[in-house]
Amino acid sequence: MSEPAGAGRTGRARSADGGAAARGAGTAERAAGADRDRARARRERMRGAGRAADRGPAPARPVWAVALDSAAVALLLVVAALGFGPAFGGSGYLVAAGGAIVLALAITLLAVRFAWNILIVTAATMLAYLLFGGALAAPSTTLFGVLPTLETVRTLVLGIVFSWKDVLTLETPLGGFPSTLVVPFLSTLVAGVLAFGFALRLRRAAAWALLPASALLVTGIVFGTREAAAPVLQGLLFSAVALGWWAWRRQENRAEATRATAVGASGPDPASARRLRTTRLATGAGLVVVAMAVGLGAAAAAPAASREVLRDQIEPPLDLHDYASPLVGFRSFVRDEKDQTLFTVHGLPTGARIRLATLDSYDGLVYNVAGDGSSGSGTFTRVSADIPSDTAGDKATLDVTIDQLTGVWIPDAGYLDTVRFTGDRASELAGSLHYNSVTGVALTTDGLTAGDSYTMDVTIPPSYNDEQLSTRGIENLSMPRSTGVPDALTSLATTYAGDTSVPLDQVRNIASSLSQGGFFSHGLEGEATSRAGHGAERIASLVSADQMVGDDEQYSVAMALMVRSLGIPARVVMGFYPAESAGPDATQQITGDDVHAWVEVPFEGVGWMPFDPTPPKDQVPEEQAPKPKADPKAQVLQPPPPPQEPAELPPDIRTDDTDQEAVVDDNSMLGLILLVGGGVLALLVVLLVPVLVISLAKARRRRRRRSAPVPADRLSGGWDEIVDRARDLGTPTTPGVTRRETAVVLATAFPQTPVIAAASAADTGVFGPGEPSPAEVEAFWTEVDGIVAGMGEARTPWQRLRARLSLRSLLRRGRGPVRSQNHGTARPDAARGPGSDAPTPSGSTPPAADPRPTGSEPSHAVEPPRSESAGSASDD
Repeated sequence: MSEPAGAGRTGRARSADGGAAARGAGTAERAAGADRDRARARRERMRGAGRAADRGPAPARPVWAVALDSAAVALLLVVAALGFGPAFGGSGYLVAAGGAIVLALAITLLAVRFAWNILIVTAATMLAYLLFGGALAAPSTTLFGVLPTLETVRTLVLGIVFSWKDVLTLETPLGGFPSTLVVPFLSTLVAGVLAFGFALRLRRAAAWALLPASALLVTGIVFGTREAAAPVLQGLLFSAVALGWWAWRRQENRAEATRATAVGASGPDPASARRLRTTRLATGAGLVVVAMAVGLGAAAAAPAASREVLRDQIEPPLDLHDYASPLVGFRSFVRDEKDQTLFTVHGLPTGARIRLATLDSYDGLVYNVAGDGSSGSGTFTRVSADIPSDTAGDKATLDVTIDQLTGVWIPDAGYLDTVRFTGDRASELAGSLHYNSVTGVALTTDGLTAGDSYTMDVTIPPSYNDEQLSTRGIENLSMPRSTGVPDALTSLATTYAGDTSVPLDQVRNIASSLSQGGFFSHGLEGEATSRAGHGAERIASLVSADQMVGDDEQYSVAMALMVRSLGIPARVVMGFYPAESAGPDATQQITGDDVHAWVEVPFEGVGWMPFDPTPPKDQVPEEQAPKPKADPKAQVLQPPPPPQEPAELPPDIRTDDTDQEAVVDDNSMLGLILLVGGGVLALLVVLLVPVLVISLAKARRRRRRRSAPVPADRLSGGWDEIVDRARDLGTPTTPGVTRRETAVVLATAFPQTPVIAAASAADTGVFGPGEPSPAEVEAFWTEVDGIVAGMGEARTPWQRLRARLSLRSLLRRGRGPVRSQNHGTARPDAARGPGSDAPTPSGSTPPAADPRPTGSEPSHAVEPPRSESAGSASDD
């Protein structure tokens, strides 16, 4: 059935209208989709550009922008490097850090210009460190202060490893020590190369460049001291520069990203862009100002807190037990060197005393230098030429030249401000100088010899009379504990002190009672009998005798112990002062007759004051009984063996780990270069060659010793093997002493090994009747192998490796005498020094007693050996 014509036309019209509407809707939808696609594409391009900007290198930038980045990073590094100031003092650290910043910038600019990779940048940094490090960090090792030498290279290479510990263990200021400037130079150089590299080669420069700059800031704090140099100002300045530069670089990065993504878009008009940039910069500057204000307010409101640094956790390595108390040899000065010039001094103020050592620890055997860190004894630390001191008093400059005085103790006066060594051994003495700022005592682990000289600026504390001291109390100090004090002294101290409660009167009464009630005698020929020493038995006999007879050694110890028994701190000082002072304009010759010992007591507000308990020299007993032959016997019997043992040790024995680590041969230096260089293959071959040569030389030496034609030589060679192993492990032995004396030293360093028994067996085999049998020789070498292995087990793997590479035993001096064809007599055993009456090991034959007084020149007993190795006992 057909539709009407009108209806068809109407339907077709509606269909046509619907189709047109549908087509219009599709067109609009497609247009909207295209808009969405274009917007999505723009967003993707922006994100992609941002990611590329974050990852990729920065495009060529204007010179002014590069200069601004470089200036900002340099300023951050300078502010961070200021943290080294309190520890180093002076301007040397600024020169080192400033030079490192310039080198780092130059390396980075070259790396950007020639597109260097990380390996080339690392190599360039190492080369710059070695070439310019001498002039900036170790100028004393260079030629004309600029040209590097082999010593410069050695100092710089070793400084990479050891200078960090030196900074923590040496006494501030550190600028005067060789190699310590390596720390600010190397740390600033590495931080600078990283910071400049991030700033000039990456888009997000500020975020990355702030990391090494902040690490340098933390390094300066950690390796500094408790007293920081304006920490609030330093922190605020670093924060202000960091925030300002970070805000500027962020704005620059956004501007570059906007320009890169505005393809086909007109973007904001220039006026709007300038307004936006101005707003951002103002906002950033406001943030910086607000941050600085908040920081200043917080710093002002925050309570002062103790600053913890690494050096507070490090203990000095010096062990004073290796050095004998100078008071042990007091009597030898007046007996053997009475008229000999020990040293000369120019500039000594009138009435001033020269201090040799301050003794504050008593164990019943000897009064010694404690230096254990307690408030009354202080600590010995390595110091440079400039010594910080806050002592009040008169300034003086002393010029000292050593003549006959030997030992590790350095004569000084008052408290040191500066020390300048002169002469041929100036650098060695300066490098081994230790000082105790509490006691005012200085020592050098290298020991003093004739011809050494130095100039020191000192502060002489003012003197006070009894009227001034009577109103002051005793300063409360914790002193090292005294043991072995005779009971007679305690009761006598109460009697001598009297009924007064005034501390000064108590101390003065004890000094006067000893000085007025006793008699003076050194016990020399023509004088009254007076035994040397100050052990508990000697001091008890002094105060219990019908007549007190002694000299400064006994009276000063007796008074110090009496005063301490009353609860008053006291210490003994040994030193020198002439009978008549010639004044500061004269050069005075100090002889053995000028040696003295006195007592010091601390008073509140004035410090340690001296007291002299020794009777006048003309106050002698009415009945003198000079017995020249009897006196030496009494003096030999009196000093107890244990405290005399350290006197055998030479003054140049070192226990300072810093000094030991500084004694590194060329082969070890190559090993460190290999370690620092990151395992470069070429250096590995260079390292293996000397290692092989050293190992073969030691193996050949051992084989020669064990296969010697004479059995006694095999025994002696076995003992030499033990001594050489100890030397390689860092335990020095004294040339010119017997095997048993050497064994005592080795037994202290390696208590788990039977070295004393081995020394006794070697002496028995070498000096005994007949030749040792092959079985005895083989058994002895088996014991030697066990001892050598035990020595190595007592050390760390690193120390064992260093021992295997050490040349100490191969280059050591002092071999045994060459035996003639007829087995001629070897040279005699070397003399034993004062105080060498060490306890005889169990199972061994005690040596013959020396009939002369303690401290006298020893006899040279000759024991004829059977072979050429017999004399090597004295060499080891």
